[in-house]
Amino acid sequence: MSFEHMDLTQRFIFDDADIRGEYVRLDHSLTELFKLHAYAPGVKILLGEMLSAAALLTATLKFEGKLILQARGDGQIPLIMAESTHDRKLRGIARGAEHATSQTFTELMSEGQLAITIDPIGGNRYQGIVTLEADSLAKSLDAYFEQSEQLGTRLWLACDGERAAGLLLQQLPPEVTKDPALRAQQWEHVTTLADTLKDDELLQLDSDTLLYRLFHEDEVRLFDPEPAEFSCSCSRERSFGAIASLARDDIQSLLQEMGEITVDCEFCNMQYRFDHSDFSELELQPDTPIQH
Repeated sequence: MSFEHMDLTQRFIFDDADIRGEYVRLDHSLTELFKLHAYAPGVKILLGEMLSAAALLTATLKFEGKLILQARGDGQIPLIMAESTHDRKLRGIARGAEHATSQTFTELMSEGQLAITIDPIGGNRYQGIVTLEADSLAKSLDAYFEQSEQLGTRLWLACDGERAAGLLLQQLPPEVTKDPALRAQQWEHVTTLADTLKDDELLQLDSDTLLYRLFHEDEVRLFDPEPAEFSCSCSRERSFGAIASLARDDIQSLLQEMGEITVDCEFCNMQYRFDHSDFSELELQPDTPIQH
């Protein structure tokens, strides 16, 4: 399989240090997403960065499920979110952003909070929250990891509204290097090099060229890429289940009033329609709760 023109994530490690990295490139995913929503340029850029960050963070986790980034604020975007599953299925949305004109992170998301939710299949949800005080999404995520006292984690994100890319570096528990001072020195070394990265380099260079330009003096091992894609998890079955959770008399009333019940997915604009025949097995009678 050729990954030359595909959206992907790609892992790499430093053989002489306890540091790993992830690279992400998104092109077709943004095209598919922005076909569905007429977002302003600044909204597209931030949403592209959010999707890149979600894909990068998901790649660092050993789990089956999904990771959700969600930011709320008093700025021009009331709510924006991106979601990535463990197998790199991506979707995202910005709500209430019809009048957003800025391309500045602090104006788009002023007085905001960023929530990172890990939702494993068959497990308990975990959520962490950070106040959006930095001037970029990447710096806000850096602040989250710094305050959570986890292993050192840094992100670099870029989007031009048509494509997005990102780089993540993360410290690993001591194995190769035991000395704390040397570990700190190695971490400072690679993050200082990554800080020289420009947005156009991140967006235009392939992973091999990018990593060589940054870390050609280090022992870096690049693993095979993994495909990523825009994909919505909505379905007719899930939509039916949401309606079926209502009381039967409410369902009956809606059907009598409108003839059918529609469910619209705000992520992909798919519309699911249900009429009385779809609910025949529920034996709709007023005031009788549905058994699940």
